[in-house]
Amino acid sequence: QVQLVESGGGLVQPGGSLRLSCAASGFTSSITAMSWFRQAPGKEREWVVTQVSADDIRAYADSVKGRFTISRDHAKNTWYLQMNSLKPEDTAVYYCRARGPGYYVWGQGTPVTVSS
Repeated sequence: QVQLVESGGGLVQPGGSLRLSCAASGFTSSITAMSWFRQAPGKEREWVVTQVSADDIRAYADSVKGRFTISRDHAKNTWYLQMNSLKPEDTAVYYCRARGPGYYVWGQGTPVTVSS
């Protein structure tokens, strides 16, 4: 079993930066990919980025490409989402999701508000 806990959300001005964390515990060696999603108020949850564990391939949504970066600290079993040049339209609750053999596990979400 894998558990995920996100942190790092908050209020930031347009053009600013935030780094979100997703700490994994449990059977972390079973995680084959980690993704970040976000859900803005009144909208459906949308995919943001995925990092595949085996080959470190990363894929980004067009809306965040060049501004967001996913990374991983193997020693801490923690994934990060570095968000730069934030825009008001990036306002959302951000969720990490782990994929493994036969499962998907979601974190509880961390809110990000981009506003002046």
